[in-house]
Amino acid sequence: MKRLISFFNRIMQRYLPDPFLFVVILTFVVLILGLVFTDSSVINMVEYWGGGFWSLLEFSMQMVLVLVTGYVLASSPVFRKGLSALASTAKSPAQAVVIVTVISIIASWINWGFGLVIGALFAKELAKKVANVDYRLLIASAYSGFIVWHGGFSGSIPLTIATDGHFSQDLIGIIPTSETIFAMFNVTIVIALFIILPILNRFMMPSKHETVTVDPALFEEEAAVSKEAVLETPAERLENSLIVSLVTGILGIAFLIYYFVNNGFALNLNIVNFLFLFLGILFHGTPRRFLDAVLNAVKGASGIIIQFPFYAGIMGMMTASGLAAVMSEGFVNISNDFTFPFFAFISAGIVNFFVPSGGGQWSVQAPVMLEAAETLGVSTAKTAMAVAWGDAWTNLIQPFWALPALAIAGLKAKDIMGFCTIVLIVSGIVISLGLLFL
Repeated sequence: MKRLISFFNRIMQRYLPDPFLFVVILTFVVLILGLVFTDSSVINMVEYWGGGFWSLLEFSMQMVLVLVTGYVLASSPVFRKGLSALASTAKSPAQAVVIVTVISIIASWINWGFGLVIGALFAKELAKKVANVDYRLLIASAYSGFIVWHGGFSGSIPLTIATDGHFSQDLIGIIPTSETIFAMFNVTIVIALFIILPILNRFMMPSKHETVTVDPALFEEEAAVSKEAVLETPAERLENSLIVSLVTGILGIAFLIYYFVNNGFALNLNIVNFLFLFLGILFHGTPRRFLDAVLNAVKGASGIIIQFPFYAGIMGMMTASGLAAVMSEGFVNISNDFTFPFFAFISAGIVNFFVPSGGGQWSVQAPVMLEAAETLGVSTAKTAMAVAWGDAWTNLIQPFWALPALAIAGLKAKDIMGFCTIVLIVSGIVISLGLLFL
């Protein structure tokens, strides 16, 4: 295992470019594939690319806020003490790796945005507490738990087809979550990953001479302004007022109570960001301390801001040219009633490289996959979950989703992708077996 990990880490360090260059390369790959496998011309592909370039602006801002609000909350005194206390339960590098994986899986199953941030933040806290633990593996372990998100409460595909009025309702009707998220095959896959991933990550611990550690002092923020500073102006007194933060925080919490009373525990990305934002305001105590934390947080958001429009352009080319449908049909043509869920899973994993939005990918693949499932007599619920798991699966080696975690951790994609490749292989086997035999 150590030799294998060392091999993949060397490959990733040597050949995996910066995520921005990765998305630029993907852009030209999709453009060429569109010219080869569809009737689109160069002008058409450029038009599709430019037309889709700004289609993820809302989602891009949501992801920036996932990073910023999560960082701000974690840097508050109250939250840091809580994470620190939890991290203190790990007494060895092996325990640290196992604990962060478990926490990440649970949090991601509850809500993907929550899991993505909490896992990385907790990994940083463990790096402060546990000596000689490989920091790269900690962050990779935290990110590995993200794979279960589409099989949990925030899975966009199962929630979409369970909602009245979804775009494929005329073909498949409304499929309740009892047949998708809470179906035996899906629950079994989640439980299997919950058991296997912590053990796998534990055995990926590098040898002592290859372990990469960090100085805990690097995580410490600059000292805050002295509490004894003289507040001379009304504006300064307002910026350092506990009352302003308290009233603002109470307003946000009041809305959240109203929301949960009327909607139940229905988390979505906006609600998670809302929760993180107002808890951060409350826990920092004053507007000035809160704004200082925000200033530190936004430094890591540059990758999201500049790269997500390029992925939106890629998605525009994939969908408008019909290239995503061509890829899906290719796998359908070699499937039968037994192998179809497996090939649906594989095709979704490949399409996910170019359309890294669960909802967007489903809108592209659903017409092809659902029609094929009906023709072959395969469960539409299992077909939808096969696509969902494929979408989640290759996120392990797709820098798109790793950007918030990497920004929080202060690492590059190539630092963790060697470990994630091993998780990709093992989890792919687990998910495939579950889709084929359950």
